[in-house]
Amino acid sequence: MLDVLLVIFPFFALVLCGYVAAARSMLPFSAVAGLNSFVLYFALPALLYRFGASTPIARLVNPAVFGIWLVCSVLLVLAVVAISRDGRIDWNNAAFGALVAAFSNTGFMGVPLLVALFGERAAGTAIITIVVDLLFTSSLCIALSRLDAPGGAAQAAKNALRGVVFNPLPWGVLAGGLASALQLELWTPLERTVGLLADAASPTALFTIGAMLARSEMLAAQHDKQQREPPDALPTASAASSPLPLAHVRPRLAEVLRIVLIKLIVHPLLVLCLGTVAIQAGAPLPAFALTIMVLVAALPSASNVAVLAERFDADTGRLARIILLSTAAAFLTFSGAVVLMR
Repeated sequence: MLDVLLVIFPFFALVLCGYVAAARSMLPFSAVAGLNSFVLYFALPALLYRFGASTPIARLVNPAVFGIWLVCSVLLVLAVVAISRDGRIDWNNAAFGALVAAFSNTGFMGVPLLVALFGERAAGTAIITIVVDLLFTSSLCIALSRLDAPGGAAQAAKNALRGVVFNPLPWGVLAGGLASALQLELWTPLERTVGLLADAASPTALFTIGAMLARSEMLAAQHDKQQREPPDALPTASAASSPLPLAHVRPRLAEVLRIVLIKLIVHPLLVLCLGTVAIQAGAPLPAFALTIMVLVAALPSASNVAVLAERFDADTGRLARIILLSTAAAFLTFSGAVVLMR
């Protein structure tokens, strides 16, 4: 257990550094978006390209990994939506609650963490889960979130498809896969440039996660303060500048803890059970690949879900609390999962 904690600790420590830097105003909130853009559009695509290019193509196109992860994600999303829908939580918030329960922080945290624990052979399986979550899980949840909105799920599906096309992460995976399949090598100066960006991805992404969590918490606190103000109170300058909607209901602690429990415990158990059944049924799923899939499911919720939710007018305060608590608790639960799966 101690050797696992020694590997995992620096990753969560960097998240804490980013949180403290933003919460203490050492890093302005206006700079968080810039950090996120650097990670999303430059560093992470370079990292995914490098891992994809150095991974045998068979590991990147494993249909068993793809199919099992997709089935688990769909089951989890539908289950969370079903148990969340009530008079307090509409389709929009139920769908994004399901997304935060099913979408692991694989790109920003999972890939570098799993590679540090298991070596580069872990990257192929983790990359497949990223593709499924970006192409299918996110699209499904966005479509469900629009069932109450004008234009309905059809318009949401178009928006989701547009988001996938302009998301650089799948393109980084695709480019790396093509390079692996065709045995292509970049021009040396370009390869070194990609290497520098890839090397910056892990520490910058982890620091950015913490900063994004602090920013989301601050906005959620502003939102709660607005809800407590009398209806005829004049909005403060900070409240007026907040992008959060005012009509959301403050989440109960039980609701937040329920989603965190589903993310950190139910999700990996579901993947483990379905993967074990698939192996016993003769599916070509290596035991090592199943181990990586379970650990990906045991990761905390993806921090960028709160950013996506802002665009669709969902309750980002609720999501921020889920992401923050799942990230804090994952230091212990993920470490325990690593020990058990090893």
